[in-house]
Amino acid sequence: MFVLLMITTALCAAQTTKVTVLAGGTLIDGLGGPPLRDSLIVIEGERIVRIGEMGRTLIPAGAERISTEGMTVLPGLWDMHVHLSINGHADYAHWDRTYPPQFESVIMPASARQLLQAGITSARDLGAPLEASINVRNAIRAGKIPGPSMYMSGPFLQHKPYPGTAHFRWGVTGVEDAREKTRRLAKAGVDCIKLVDQDEMSMDEVRAIVEEAHKNNLTVVAHSHRPDEIRRGLQAGVDFFEHTGLATAPEYPPDVIGMIRERTARSNLGPLYWTPTIEGLFNYEYIRDNPEKLDDPSWHAGLPQSIIDDIRASIRYPERLPYFQITPARRPTLARKFQQLHESGVRLLIGTDSGIPMKFHSQSTWNELDVWVNKLGVDPMEAIRAATYWPAVSMKADKNYGTVTEGKYADIIAVRGDVLRYINLLQRVDIVIKHGRRVK
Repeated sequence: MFVLLMITTALCAAQTTKVTVLAGGTLIDGLGGPPLRDSLIVIEGERIVRIGEMGRTLIPAGAERISTEGMTVLPGLWDMHVHLSINGHADYAHWDRTYPPQFESVIMPASARQLLQAGITSARDLGAPLEASINVRNAIRAGKIPGPSMYMSGPFLQHKPYPGTAHFRWGVTGVEDAREKTRRLAKAGVDCIKLVDQDEMSMDEVRAIVEEAHKNNLTVVAHSHRPDEIRRGLQAGVDFFEHTGLATAPEYPPDVIGMIRERTARSNLGPLYWTPTIEGLFNYEYIRDNPEKLDDPSWHAGLPQSIIDDIRASIRYPERLPYFQITPARRPTLARKFQQLHESGVRLLIGTDSGIPMKFHSQSTWNELDVWVNKLGVDPMEAIRAATYWPAVSMKADKNYGTVTEGKYADIIAVRGDVLRYINLLQRVDIVIKHGRRVK
């Protein structure tokens, strides 16, 4: 009787598992091969169970059918550098003083929702209060709030917090303090460690953070604004670098590029990952002079009117913002620096610094892809893989994410038109599926 009950229960569960079929689109699976025309993707519950071609692949009886005719179908995008706790406001001091009580309850959930609606089904948050970071990530995992699958660093580790930022920037004073704070973050359940201004730390402190993180099976993400940040990060063995430099120098110094090449040649260490976060610098002057995107209501989603009004007021005069005064001088250096990184052997990843002044979670990721392809000459397939396959590999999540492959979670987006020819079609994602459930 007990065995019969178990069999009956299993059959009932199988019968109630939702089956969805995406039919007719051109599939870019994230693995780098030729697109599959007239594709058919079968999803059972949360996972992909079958991929084939229309007319050659069985469509299960009773399946919900979603037409993707005329669309490009591809894995859900990753953004490897976002800040859920900020939403484009131009005055950091005011934001950090005013809104921390609303980070977990309002602001971070709104940012996560906006990312998901833009087709970002996985993202890495690099720098926010610890408790809010863990709670928001876990609430998304539990299905309590909508958002991408989040990977959180929690607070930055640095030599000394900036005034008024101690709730999300932890100062390091000595080697044992560096180890203790890294252990505390690991124990709290972060997914990586964020290291900034490491050129202001002692080399022993930097090494202690990296060693302790690696002992706890955590990767270390480091800033690369200044040459000495890169040098120290490479000497200590960090896993990721972020940004393309604050300086207006026309290129990276030869010794830095030499160190990067030496590191990437050591295959036993695995890839060295780099997130340039470049589009905001490329596009600042255009947005300043053509501010339609600043008026786009997509970035209002989930935010109360009072916060929307505050953000609007802060970005009313972009040319007056101190944050951007050096940007016009930096922009002419970016193509050369990007080329140096591209040729050095690092594995470049799509990330945006989304949330910084005038950079909204609903807009940033597709803009980064657009700049890579249309301004920097990156092959569209390579750019897409930098936003799908390689991020999943870098976060050791490729067993479940990063490609449209049988057995993986059904994190899939679809866009009307040919994304390989017109990458900026990604600004209007038509279909978003996360873990098998259509959310757009």
